[in-house]
Amino acid sequence: MTAFDRLKELCDSQGISVNKLEENLDLSKNTLYSWKKNIPKGSNLIKVADYFKVSTDYLLGRTDEKETSQPYYALTDKDERDIAKDLERMMEELESGSSMAFMGEPMSDEDRELLRISLENTLRMSKEMAKKKFTPKKFRK
Repeated sequence: MTAFDRLKELCDSQGISVNKLEENLDLSKNTLYSWKKNIPKGSNLIKVADYFKVSTDYLLGRTDEKETSQPYYALTDKDERDIAKDLERMMEELESGSSMAFMGEPMSDEDRELLRISLENTLRMSKEMAKKKFTPKKFRK
């Protein structure tokens, strides 16, 4: 299977054409079609791999593993659920009573949503930082 075949397969699975992918990645026309004859290299290969979240080795046919390996500190599904629970608990506690006020005025929906997004990002970063710091070296990949 050539790199173009794999590219075409990925495009089909996402429901886009190769031409549309070239537009999305800001590549000139027929850049990706040149992969039929030539081995892809350079930044275009990386752009396509990043777009589809696959490794460059997969596109080049060096492996059949589509997924790139995640760092040891990447958030798991359990981490995501824990973050969602913690975030809901925090938002409920903040919304109870008059604690969601700014200078005596009730907080608007927009401000409340911005606060929720900020808290979620903080929880994610904290969880990743804790994993980086406290994961024993023998479990780091």
